[in-house]
Amino acid sequence: MNPTPRTYWLEHAWLGTHVEPGVAVDVRDGRVAAVRTGVPAPPPGAEILRGLTLPGLANAHSHAFHRALRGTVQAGSGTGAPPRPRGTGDADAERAPDSFWAWRDVMYAIADKLTPDSYFSLARATYAEMALAGITAVGEFHYVHHAPGGTRYADPNAMGEALVEAAAEAGVRITLLDTCYLSAGFGRAPDGHQLRFSDGTAHSWAERCALLKERDHARIGAAIHSVRAVPADQMATVARWAEERRAPLHVHLSEQTAENDACREAHGRTPARLLADQGVLGPRTTAVHATHLTEEDIALLGGTTTGTCMCPTTERDLADGIGPAVALQRAGSPLSLGSDSHAVVDLLEEARAMELNERLRTRTRGHWTAAALLRAATADGHAALGWPEAGRIETGALADLTTLALDSVRTAGPPPRLGAETAVFAATAADVRHTVVGGRHVVRDGAHTLVPDVPRELARAVAALGG
Repeated sequence: MNPTPRTYWLEHAWLGTHVEPGVAVDVRDGRVAAVRTGVPAPPPGAEILRGLTLPGLANAHSHAFHRALRGTVQAGSGTGAPPRPRGTGDADAERAPDSFWAWRDVMYAIADKLTPDSYFSLARATYAEMALAGITAVGEFHYVHHAPGGTRYADPNAMGEALVEAAAEAGVRITLLDTCYLSAGFGRAPDGHQLRFSDGTAHSWAERCALLKERDHARIGAAIHSVRAVPADQMATVARWAEERRAPLHVHLSEQTAENDACREAHGRTPARLLADQGVLGPRTTAVHATHLTEEDIALLGGTTTGTCMCPTTERDLADGIGPAVALQRAGSPLSLGSDSHAVVDLLEEARAMELNERLRTRTRGHWTAAALLRAATADGHAALGWPEAGRIETGALADLTTLALDSVRTAGPPPRLGAETAVFAATAADVRHTVVGGRHVVRDGAHTLVPDVPRELARAVAALGG
């Protein structure tokens, strides 16, 4: 992203297995040209990154427009009883959907208000917030394709192009996971909300996607929204499109038990088995959530090296449940992390939550090392998004870096050699001091260099949607 040669001096750097003090990273044409250890002081002219520098973080699952819901749909009734019906005049009931499906209705109402311009503004601010949190690449699971009612824009990819341009202006890489979404449920045509998501058929979806072009900061992938939103006989078209382009393919999987029950009723098998039978699973595929799986489902994902993207802060916010991440990884499924609905934008919290959720579920500790959790947030997340050359501080890798303060109230105390543990189990997004993408300083000393006032931009974009 920045062709100007430069050198960064990292006070402390996590190099995948350990923390190394005094590391000089030479950057040429946006990539790491050399990594020099044992450099106790900054070389002349070097840009100094004080603290602990990690590879850039990869947010493998995002719905940018969900950011408009933060703070409006999280609270419950507080009574121990189900919230009162919406429309009763009770303020808490009015803004507290009591299930995933009720929350989805609120989400659809926001989606109905999006235009290419308003989506650009919201996504630009949301991606800028991600950069402030140390995220250098985002996987945007994009299905709001057309105008309300399903009318196509003059540019049929106007909404997707808005997201790609928003990422460019926010200074982050994007994998646009263009999502096939054709039905409201098994055997059900799209309803009023979902008409703008649908291309009618998978073939029409593929024709539209073929018009999307990759750029230096943007790659194009595919997604099957879910087994309920794409008829089984059309899934192979999406999988084949991704296979021919060697592109990533993502899919929401078994997030809710109701989806599993409906799939068994319609097809006599679990969603994971249905995807396997349609040729969807494989090493370039990532299953998102994978919360409610059978042992056979876990074996299917692991045996095909299908990845799993866990989104713990959203899964707890929506009361989805705790997915079998340990069993999936042991079976052979690489793990990545996403902030999904953006109730929280903090990949360190996602990594920490995956371990802590498993501790609550099993009442035992120590399921992953800090290094393993950081790999899920960096190298494995980038691989899931089709950026295998990112997520590492080594020669030839993309020069994407995230630096955490080691002197904040959260991180002060532990010796720097324990920086991986400090990053995962103490630090938050608020501790991100610098974010570098392609050798360019996007966040410097905690301030975004391209979007001067991110909170104001977020407030304006959300207000424009009535949020």
